[in-house]
Amino acid sequence: MRSLSVLFLLITTSILSAQIITSEPTFPTENDSIIIYYDATEGNQGLMGYAGDDVYAHTGVITNYSSAWDHVVADWDENIPKAQLSRVSADLYRLVIGFPREYYALSDPDENILQLAFVFRNSNGSITGRDVGGADIFYDLYEPGINVILLEPEIDDKLGDYALPSFTEIDDTVTIQAISVTPGLKTDSLNLYIDGDLIFTTSDETLSYNFIAADYGTGIKHCTVVGKDTAGLSDSVSFKIAVNPAITDLARPVETMDGISYDSDTQVTLSLFAPYKSFVYALGDFNDWKVNTSYYMNREEVDSDSVHWWITIDGLIPGDEYAFQYLVDGVLRIADPYTEKVLDPWHDQEIIDKGLYPGLKPYPEGKTTEPVAVLQTNQTDYNWQHAENFIRPAKHDLIIYELLIRDFVQKHDYSTLIDTLDYLENLGINAIELMPINEFEGNSSWGYNPSFYFAPDKFYGPAETLKQFVDECHYRNIAVIIDMVLNHSYGQSPLVRLYFKNGNPTTQNPWYNVVSPNPVFSWGYDFDHESVATKSFVDRVNAYWLKEFKVDGFRFDFTKGFTNTPGDGDKYDINRVNILKRMADKIWETDSTAYVILEHFTVNDEERDLTHYKRGMMVWGNANYNYNEATMGYHENGKSDFSWGYYNNRPGWTEPNLVTYMESHDEERLMFKNLTYGNGSGNYQIQQLEIALNRIKMAGAFFFTYPGAKMIWQFGELGYDVSIDDPCRVCEKPILWEYYQDEMRQKLYKTFAALIKLRRSELVFHDPSANTELSVATSMKRIRSAHFNLKTIIIGNFGVNTNSINPLFYSAGTWYDYFSGESIIVTDVSDEITLKPGEFHIYTDRKLETPEDDILNPEVVNQFNLAQNYPNPFNLSTTIEFELAQSSLIQIKIYDILGREVTTLLNNHIAAGRYELIWDGKNRHGISVSSGMFIYEIQAKAAGQMVFHQSRKMILLR
Repeated sequence: MRSLSVLFLLITTSILSAQIITSEPTFPTENDSIIIYYDATEGNQGLMGYAGDDVYAHTGVITNYSSAWDHVVADWDENIPKAQLSRVSADLYRLVIGFPREYYALSDPDENILQLAFVFRNSNGSITGRDVGGADIFYDLYEPGINVILLEPEIDDKLGDYALPSFTEIDDTVTIQAISVTPGLKTDSLNLYIDGDLIFTTSDETLSYNFIAADYGTGIKHCTVVGKDTAGLSDSVSFKIAVNPAITDLARPVETMDGISYDSDTQVTLSLFAPYKSFVYALGDFNDWKVNTSYYMNREEVDSDSVHWWITIDGLIPGDEYAFQYLVDGVLRIADPYTEKVLDPWHDQEIIDKGLYPGLKPYPEGKTTEPVAVLQTNQTDYNWQHAENFIRPAKHDLIIYELLIRDFVQKHDYSTLIDTLDYLENLGINAIELMPINEFEGNSSWGYNPSFYFAPDKFYGPAETLKQFVDECHYRNIAVIIDMVLNHSYGQSPLVRLYFKNGNPTTQNPWYNVVSPNPVFSWGYDFDHESVATKSFVDRVNAYWLKEFKVDGFRFDFTKGFTNTPGDGDKYDINRVNILKRMADKIWETDSTAYVILEHFTVNDEERDLTHYKRGMMVWGNANYNYNEATMGYHENGKSDFSWGYYNNRPGWTEPNLVTYMESHDEERLMFKNLTYGNGSGNYQIQQLEIALNRIKMAGAFFFTYPGAKMIWQFGELGYDVSIDDPCRVCEKPILWEYYQDEMRQKLYKTFAALIKLRRSELVFHDPSANTELSVATSMKRIRSAHFNLKTIIIGNFGVNTNSINPLFYSAGTWYDYFSGESIIVTDVSDEITLKPGEFHIYTDRKLETPEDDILNPEVVNQFNLAQNYPNPFNLSTTIEFELAQSSLIQIKIYDILGREVTTLLNNHIAAGRYELIWDGKNRHGISVSSGMFIYEIQAKAAGQMVFHQSRKMILLR
């Protein structure tokens, strides 16, 4: 047996986890005393070259009771002697298991160990040795007695009876090789059966046989190797060989497109575009997920670059859902790229558990792997109620509300989203932009990692409910725009997986670049937009959503990347321009009034040419930085100048196709920065909540009131103040509908609603023909607009001190303040108006309907007034003086220059009033501190909200 052991080690490399682990004995059972050898140069090589002696095994077992780790000997961070490995050589380690039932403490005699499971690590777990790709390491144990091991052909038998066969052609030969392992005994015989007939027998411990396909004909051949030992025990291993029929070259039925074509209530034709592939099978519920030559697909080959594999399947039950995949070249399982519904083995259970998709078809667990497509004949068409009567808002009239369903409604489904439409309709918006909703990887995501472009992601509910949402929006005269990601895909995309090797798409991939030509901005796998296949796919995607879901248009993510020309958008790219023009033309062929909105951010000339092309694409106009500088009260060097948000201020622009926004999903929230970094002077502190909210109202008055489409980000109308990076950029954020119950925040909502109503009702605020001038470079900002029936002057003080501005009224006479309804008499158009910090007015030369009273709260309560401590520097003591306008929780702490807390002077609720606190230079233990610089920090909270937070320096001289 010693010589055979050497032979076994040489020929069984493929079954020993790529030799990450070997053992003594070579083929151990749970009744053997086992020693494990770990080779750190294999697998992920995480511990290769590690010099320490503190290598431990995190180890457990897989048993017949469970497919998960069990009987783990120690917690991850627990280092116990019996799990420590000893070093044999530089990268080879030894672990003595002994008898595994004792080592892993199995007491139930009916529980049997099938595999040992390992992750190797250093003592603190910072370095780990795993299988390739970071997977856990599993090592098989064998049944006592004879074990038959199949060496060739290589078969992945994890799916048991549903394991894939070994594929061959009629003129090929397949080598069948098996060995018998008979610890303590000898092999009596090894016997090969094919379709029940004994074909070959040997008394050796190795069986080798050449299966000549021509001798057996096409079809699925069921093979079994049966071994017997001299004690009369037996073992067997079964596998299949599929002898492929000759490929049928045949044109697809007329009008067949790639994807699923429904021919009748009982028949479909499936078509897959896959040049350079050898053969394709259809697998699914219709053939119990087993390879069957009746489902061997025909080939339509125009040339080597244009090959479609197709099959017509009949006998389907009308209305039943069938899950299916394509099996490509006998190794790759993919779902149909055009499927309208995807099932996956990793994420569907959460969707079922949360009740997000009633009646969701179960994944065919145990029969296949990877995502699967779904087809269904005789589907009931959605009964659209309002599609014919809905008239889309003109592009320049759009007030778009961008939202991420996951972070907008708690249940994150379309049904709940429908329930919020009263709130959005009352706000006055006329378009909703949904962040990506087609199938993306995982469940909780922003959606910019798409995998299936025709399937709505089930995490948000059924497609039928999405259609109901669109229908209900149209009933309320609200357009629906969807965010579409056609710059890139991720690894679950069947288009990526069809041609993928060594971490990138291959050169044969018809849709993707091998690597992105634009490494400065690159995500996922980059579409080659110059490819004919990509153009066809893009057009199919866009037409599908316009027709099937009646969406009103698209916001295309990162269109700057729709090019193979390297660069970061700082130069005019004619290839990119032509690609986008071609795409827009195809969209408008399908739907002549569909919105085409680009997240582009390139040079002005390129954006201008795109927005002036034919019906006019639109581009995003990011004014976040400038508006936020204005709301925070910082104006040096024109940093708060948001005039670029007005299309007419961009050189050469004559079309109002700019979508301007103060916030988007990608930008920091205005209120977070107001409360964190806001400027202040004396009693006027922008970090105070009410002042910060009023600053957003003022920004709104200078945002909604000049022509051009506008966009707001969800909950911006309530002053949402959770940072985009809390706890990470794309992490789930708190859904704070309770903000609407807060009176101060509700007044912001009502202010936005009043401004949107004003904009939509008066041409001067949205008609591109209005004569509009923005003077917004300094803290004192002004907008002048004139139209044939209304003139308006908007002025505001974005500074932190009282200041004056000349409104430049168009004429003397009576002017009306929109929010107060009060009138002023202008006698000299050169007279200035004095404005307190944060004060703004919208004046019109005709009286308009006045909004609800007191939503502006122009008089801000001076919550806190802090004077500089005195004396400063000081010797024995210094006084900190402050004035409080309302009862608040006050905390005052002293820190040294290194940020270490010295003492707390105050931490209590106190009533309104004027206070003086003396610090005697002692720490919290009553001991005098040494000379140096110190910092005192004051925080004031009222009604649970931070109203003041400031730190100041002082110097102690002993």
